[in-house]
Amino acid sequence: MTLVIVESPTKAKTINRFLGKHYKVISSGGHVLDLKKGNAGIDTKNNFELDYEIIPKAEERVKEIEQLAKKEKEVILATDEDREGEAIAYHLAQILKLKKNTKRIVFHEITENAIKHSLDNPRTVDMQLVDAQKARRVLDRLVGFGLSPFLWAKISYGLSAGRVQSVALRLIVEKEKEIQAFKPQDYWNIVVHLLSGKHLFEAEVATKNGKPIGKMGIDTEKKAQEIVAALKKASYTIAKIEQKKRTKRPYPPFRTSTLQQAAAARFGYTAKRTMMIAQHLYEKGFTTYPRTDSLNLSQDAVAQARNYIQKEIGDAYLPEKARFYKSEAKGAQEAHESIRPAFDGKTTLASRAPQKMKLTPQEKKLYTLIWQRFIASQMQDAVQLATTVEIDTQTPYGLHATGAVTEFDGFTKVYPVQLSENELPPLKEQTALKAKSIDSNKHTTQPPPRFSDASLVKTLEQQGIGRPSTYASIISTIQERNYVEKNDQKRLQPTAIGVTVNDIIVKNFSDIVNTGFTATMEEDLDKIAIGKKDWHKTLKAFYTPFEKNLTKKMKEVKSQKIAKPTKEKCPQCGEHNLVEKNGRFGAFFACEGYPKCRFTKPRDGEEGPPQPKHTGEKCPDCGEEILERVGKFGAFFACSGYPKCKFSKPKEDKNAFSVPCVKCVEGLVKEKRTKKGKIFYGCNKYPDCDFALWDKPVVVKDKQVGKDRMELCPKCKDKTALVEKKAGVVCSNKECGYKPRKK
Repeated sequence: MTLVIVESPTKAKTINRFLGKHYKVISSGGHVLDLKKGNAGIDTKNNFELDYEIIPKAEERVKEIEQLAKKEKEVILATDEDREGEAIAYHLAQILKLKKNTKRIVFHEITENAIKHSLDNPRTVDMQLVDAQKARRVLDRLVGFGLSPFLWAKISYGLSAGRVQSVALRLIVEKEKEIQAFKPQDYWNIVVHLLSGKHLFEAEVATKNGKPIGKMGIDTEKKAQEIVAALKKASYTIAKIEQKKRTKRPYPPFRTSTLQQAAAARFGYTAKRTMMIAQHLYEKGFTTYPRTDSLNLSQDAVAQARNYIQKEIGDAYLPEKARFYKSEAKGAQEAHESIRPAFDGKTTLASRAPQKMKLTPQEKKLYTLIWQRFIASQMQDAVQLATTVEIDTQTPYGLHATGAVTEFDGFTKVYPVQLSENELPPLKEQTALKAKSIDSNKHTTQPPPRFSDASLVKTLEQQGIGRPSTYASIISTIQERNYVEKNDQKRLQPTAIGVTVNDIIVKNFSDIVNTGFTATMEEDLDKIAIGKKDWHKTLKAFYTPFEKNLTKKMKEVKSQKIAKPTKEKCPQCGEHNLVEKNGRFGAFFACEGYPKCRFTKPRDGEEGPPQPKHTGEKCPDCGEEILERVGKFGAFFACSGYPKCKFSKPKEDKNAFSVPCVKCVEGLVKEKRTKKGKIFYGCNKYPDCDFALWDKPVVVKDKQVGKDRMELCPKCKDKTALVEKKAGVVCSNKECGYKPRKK
């Protein structure tokens, strides 16, 4: 039997459907190796020699893969086709001690034809892609482990900086400063409501003495009143009518950045949420690979789209020639395909229509968007008849009115786009008009809008910062670090600490957070990936001046830590005064007697970190007081002697989910969280018992013992619990096929 290794369990299940009994498909769960912690993983003095270790959470999985690999006659590496996927394949080959000619297969879509074609055309691990991933990983660590201690020393402990994230933060901070410096201006526009017979339409004042006034031309109320007074005495005649046909070309199919932008505009999805759903669609075999900056389409995909348009939509919507697009993204990898529905010889585009797919509500929204955009990209232009009317007033002021009527909807029949539909009534030149009313409307200029997820992604792509696989993580990282937050309009706004961090980095490491430098570095990584640059030399060219400047700045730059003394006594110990400090959550007051007294409180107007509560209990390890704190995953108890004493334990919620485990019987299944915060339900006897579910188990009262227990599946009855889904109650064993019933 042949062992095929992919990253994702979902991907493994999908591929398993296409391969016969001679193949076994398993997942690695993602990366299995990473650089050792801290600077131990990189020897900067020895030509950047790297030292890797197995990621702790992957240790059990690696052991399983090693055991399976020993039993099977052949191993095929089938991880994603990008740099990260290539690195995972390389690391698996190292761990399993595979030969250099071990088969490596890649595919852009998970369909039967694509999988079988890749098996017929295997290659070996691409070391150039691996080197590019090494260089990116090392660069990020060198910057992070270089700048973070600098921030600890100069601002506050616990802060961090990243090579690409710091550039994104700079863009957001500079936008905020631009907004703060903006000075609003008032302006007026004059609208005349005109009658042509019984037909009413609007026209605006556009010219004075034949010259355009411009948006800001009427900048005082006095000017507006003078114009209104003149127009009240005016006579109105249509001087000129111009009509032109205006076409709007269809949008190209999606690439990563445009998918994120469209999903944000249509559904309010964050970039991270969009990519999570897109990855699920890809792994289930419904769409092509979602991390791409290419607009290419395969000949077969184009042919399928044209065939669908002709049969299902109509000949009028099919252009004579197929449409092909070239990406405008900086450094785009044109060898890849754009994001589109996945299909092969056994599935057609018609069979992949959204209404025929079994998808979750979120998946259906995003899949429909991808499907519509792909079809629309091969359709005819939309055509409008645009009309411009110039009106003479026998005064220095001329009016104009515009309107447009859609003559042919074209691609918008499938991919809805808002077209101008301000329809004008039938009008003729030299026709006299009558003014029904005149409005003088005051407006005020607005500052530039703050970045949204979508507009920041667009800017990052335009400036060549980051790549399709990194946009979502860049935005989520700067929010997790509390450098950026979302306001009520879901716009990205820097926090006080974010501004402070940005300013000190920009002032002292302007080259590192320079958009041009970062874009050039991305280009260098791309050149390493195609063998045009050596990764060792690239790292050395960056690190030598960076280390020199870092050492210099560490000595020169004065600390910006706020430690202003106050006359207020500490309410906790009563011995010392409070001092004002600056931290990750903004300015706060702390006891001068720290670390003996750890009292803190946020400054007025600052949110501040969650405050610890005194319990009066003694630590079993050192005898200091136990404090109740709130962390990322909820309340917990910790020793007040931290960091010398690291005792901690989670706070047990009496109402928390807890039922006997159906697998080991002895343990209790409780609600838990992954390191990324995702909720799951697992046995507290782990690792002795590995029972775990993503969905909440159904609980029923056991009449015999008078306690709650998990409800077993009435169909398979193999210690398999029923779980709660939106559609109803189902068996946790997906192969069981137990039909949902209402909750």
